[in-house]
This record gives sequence, structure tokens and C-alpha cells, in this order.
Amino acid sequence: MRIGILSVQGAFIEHEKMISALNNEFEETIECVQIRQKKDLENIDGIILPGGESTVQGKLIKDLDMYDELRDKIENGVPTLATCAGLILLAQNIENDDTTHLSTLPVTVQRNAYGRQLGSFVTTGNAGEINDYPLVFIRAPYITQAEPEVNILTTVDKKIVGVQYKNQIGLAFHPEMTDDLRIHKYFIEQIHFKKRTA
Repeated sequence: MRIGILSVQGAFIEHEKMISALNNEFEETIECVQIRQKKDLENIDGIILPGGESTVQGKLIKDLDMYDELRDKIENGVPTLATCAGLILLAQNIENDDTTHLSTLPVTVQRNAYGRQLGSFVTTGNAGEINDYPLVFIRAPYITQAEPEVNILTTVDKKIVGVQYKNQIGLAFHPEMTDDLRIHKYFIEQIHFKKRTA
């Protein structure tokens, strides 16, 4: 299994460590591939879009000629885990901003939504069927609107901070900044399911 992690900017190493820590949990060997150019997208079974600066990441995806290939893979069902900036990359709409990036996830996000006072904080909540998960927020966005077909996984103070839509998991928080492997394990299970049913 090959999981491609967008590695042009942001917290990609942390995701790689989480995936590597799960290698003993599955019979199939999991290989992490750093996506830095278009050819790195070949033969990948899953995609991780990490936290970082969404504007910079969005620009680099286009400058490095990866945009069309990356978007096509997501739209064609490659399981995708997006955290923080990655959620903004997927969103079809961004509050008070005409700029969008991959636009594959039918939600509207507000970037840096928690402002300076609550720019970074940690709480505990459920992520879908995963209970008592540590939610780490770092200058996080949240989702202000989700279309009816989007499954809401996580809310904090009535704000949507985690969703799943078909093959896409979009999180405003940072599972890679915890010691809890359950979300990454769920993501890998989604890849296994897709491969079995393909």
C-alpha cells in the first residue's frame, strides 16, 4: 500500500510518523511517499493533505503542475485525509474569499476561525465512532456550512470541525499532533476497503 503525503509545505513528517507507527497493525506493508512533484502521485492508494499554510500549498500545487492529477485522483475515489490547511484545500467555498483550491468537498470553511485568543487549544471529543479523541487545534478553521450529503463527524461548541464525504475525510484539528493512532488507522481501513471492493 502506498500513501502519498503532500510534502510541499506544512506538517507532513508528523503524518508520516503516524502511518509508520501503524505498519505492524496490518498484514500489508504501508509505504509513505512524499508528494513533491507530479510523478510522485503515480500508483498511490491514499492521499494525506497536511496542516500548514493553505494559500502557499494551493499555489505550490499549481506551480508544480500537480493540481489536475491530484484533483482527479480525489474525485475518482482515492481515499483522502485532510487536516487543517488540507481541509481548506478541499473545501468548495471559503468564507469571505473568492479563492478556492481543489474544491472537491461540498463545505464552506472559515479559515483561522478561532482568532488569536483561541488560536491554539486542545479539547476532547468524538470523531465519528471514535470516542474520547484528543482534538488539537492550531489556528484552525471550522466548517460553517456542509451540504446534506456530508457526514458530520465532529463538532466543538456547535461548530463543525470534522466531516466525511465519500472518500474524503476533512478535519479542522491535527490528529498527527497526538499519540492517538485511531484516526490514521480508520483512514488506512478506508483504503483497504476500497482496494477490496475495486
